[in-house]
Amino acid sequence: MAMSVAQVTFGFGAHSGIDDGPELLRMAQQADRDGLDLFSLSDHPYLGGRLDAYATIGFVLGCTQRLSGFANVTNLPTRPAPMLARMVTSLSALSGGRVVLGMGAGGLWDRISDMGVPRLSPANAVDAFEEAISLVKMLSGGGPPVTYRGRYYQVDQIEPAPVAAPPVWTGSVGPKSLAATGRVADGWIPGHAADWLSERYRTSRPIIDEAAAAAGRDPREIRTVFNFPGRITDRPLAATRADDGRWIGGSVDQWVEELTGAVVEHGASGFTLFSPNGGTQDVVSLGRWASEIVPAVREAIVKEHG
Repeated sequence: MAMSVAQVTFGFGAHSGIDDGPELLRMAQQADRDGLDLFSLSDHPYLGGRLDAYATIGFVLGCTQRLSGFANVTNLPTRPAPMLARMVTSLSALSGGRVVLGMGAGGLWDRISDMGVPRLSPANAVDAFEEAISLVKMLSGGGPPVTYRGRYYQVDQIEPAPVAAPPVWTGSVGPKSLAATGRVADGWIPGHAADWLSERYRTSRPIIDEAAAAAGRDPREIRTVFNFPGRITDRPLAATRADDGRWIGGSVDQWVEELTGAVVEHGASGFTLFSPNGGTQDVVSLGRWASEIVPAVREAIVKEHG
């Protein structure tokens, strides 16, 4: 399934340390001017040296014009779904819809429980995750007051915000979580920076599609957005992938060829750039991503669609 250029999203993963605030803001404002679509922050509230993801997203959205923000992914166990719904619909209203809700069931439970959050088994955490996504959507978009009786969430006669729910992209990994993504989410970010040629993608995406179809949804409406680390080099590399198949990087032309193929041949619908070690790219590479690679990929997609 090929994507149109308007459907393909390009962004970058950003610094989230307390001391990184000024640099993050400069990078986001430059990315905004350069025409990127989004920035992402990790959400680890148990780490004292990190900026709170949602406070930071709100601040950055207030200093930009078109860039969207999202937590990649929201630490759901520490952010109850009804309050999360209020937060993201408020951010959407204030920013003109420039927010994506990244959702995860919770991974580092030892640290999460250190925050005073009751520990859930992996299976129960996924059930709570699916309930949370459904409830966020119910508490968005207007309509009559919501009463919801779930196993993990209960609300009584709560008015939805008169604002559409933002797109929900998940970081699902296991089969149970992937199926939940198919039933209730709008996008999927493959774990461990796996890409469209990986075994993880080949075995996971069908689970999403089957669950979506079983729920009466069109699987094609659930986007796949890839966290994509790599080097941007001045000269072409002899091999752009390592022996294990992971993308290393390459020249601008090599990036353009790879990403265009990902969209046209594999149905990729978004890319979030990270440095080779999984952190934030340097300013020069981010500039090349935004001003050289992304426009060329967009142009190539238009050509492929005639």
